[in-house]
Amino acid sequence: MKDKVNEIRISYKERIPAPFWQKINSSKDAADLLYEHWDKQTIQVNESFKVMLLNNNNKVKGIYQLSKGGITSTVIDMRILFAVVLKSLSVAIILTHNHPSGTLRASQADREITQKIKEAADLFDIRLLDHILIVPNGRYYSFADNGIL
Repeated sequence: MKDKVNEIRISYKERIPAPFWQKINSSKDAADLLYEHWDKQTIQVNESFKVMLLNNNNKVKGIYQLSKGGITSTVIDMRILFAVVLKSLSVAIILTHNHPSGTLRASQADREITQKIKEAADLFDIRLLDHILIVPNGRYYSFADNGIL
């Protein structure tokens, strides 16, 4: 009997034709779109971490939620993050997570995971454009705007 292996599948299917994808020109564009798609019932309850997937023209291919955690943290699995980015053939990404407390300040842990993801992305020639923190009232903090990237 021949050895059998399991099939692994991460699916990506375009539902909106490419000419209609929204282009991201600024951190505000990204933050507004992310906030619009955030569950307003849970944004002040628990942290979630998402990645915005972009094509070479900075048009949004999709937004993928990587994790949902507790009140003060959530776990990011780098392997899942890059499986999604690579499978979707994205060339640029914007990271985002919410701060249920309303704090618009990047923690040391936020800075460290961003740097770790940036270094990994560089190996694949994927541009990390920003990491955006969003709070329940829709305000945001951009790592790129604040010179952290």
